Amino acid sequence: MPRIGINPSRNQRLDFKPARTTVAVLVYAPHQAGYFQNRLDVTRMTIESILSNTDEPFDLLVFDNGSCQEMVAYLQSLYERGSIDYLILSNRNIGKLNALKMIFDLAPGEIVAYTDDDVFHLPGWLSAHLEIIDTFPGVGAVTGFYIRQRVAMSSESTLAFVNQPGMETERGLLMPRKWEEEYIDNSGRTWEQYQSEVEGIEDIIVKYQGLEAWVSAHHFQVVSPKAVLLEVLAEMMPDGWSDQIMGRMVEMDDLMDAKGYLRFCTRKQTVRLMGNAISEEVAELARKSGLKARAVSVERTSGGLMRRLSQVRWVRYLLQGIVNRIYKWLN
Repeated sequence: MPRIGINPSRNQRLDFKPARTTVAVLVYAPHQAGYFQNRLDVTRMTIESILSNTDEPFDLLVFDNGSCQEMVAYLQSLYERGSIDYLILSNRNIGKLNALKMIFDLAPGEIVAYTDDDVFHLPGWLSAHLEIIDTFPGVGAVTGFYIRQRVAMSSESTLAFVNQPGMETERGLLMPRKWEEEYIDNSGRTWEQYQSEVEGIEDIIVKYQGLEAWVSAHHFQVVSPKAVLLEVLAEMMPDGWSDQIMGRMVEMDDLMDAKGYLRFCTRKQTVRLMGNAISEEVAELARKSGLKARAVSVERTSGGLMRRLSQVRWVRYLLQGIVNRIYKWLN
């Protein structure tokens, strides 16, 4: 084939420099029914809160892990109007760990602010995370909402750091009751289940060079140096890929801790876990940020015949079979 003309990009130079931080969102909504009925609204709130409330330069990368057409169309509309800098669409669900590997491989920034697609970001969230990374030594992960249970998980290196002589700490049951209620509601736990998880665990606030942080971090939403996560994921997946759809997230946290990286949470709550529906409280936070949000009313019942029947194993299997059959018909 003859060449016609010369490529006009030849000898041209790029005026391109990525932001220090890549904010990355992993999206998954295979349909709009059952657990995922309100996922489009929740994901929209996650992304819009990032766009509205991020106070540091950033590039936005979104990885869709095999979602339904409605979710893909929404993400494409954001990309077309320039709200999303990098949009990756997977035709099928490749598993969370594999998606994370691709996200951290592709993210152009030296810091990656990762979030699941059900987290509301409060004003000033990113600068609060970066301040901890830039102040404390050897930080591997910073999160924005505190979970007491995580003090006893993947925190040995951080505890060794704060237990050094002369380190300024505050210990006890310091977590506000309201934060506990939010976590219980949005994670689908009961008070009894939560209390069994945190029994015997005390909160620790450390102060280093004038900056306070909670000891502990999680993996639902985390800001981390890209090099740290790439190092951890490379060791977790020596063959390059995982064969699991979900799971191994705690293993990822444990390995980061075992490698000596510190794990903290911002002193003030800087993000909110939404779960799979928008509460009235989150809707109000959205309105304060100039965003439109529709709360979903959830009726809580403690008993009832249908609830008791749903706990019977064969009934659950029957109902799940019906749901699966309907899903196949719809798709």
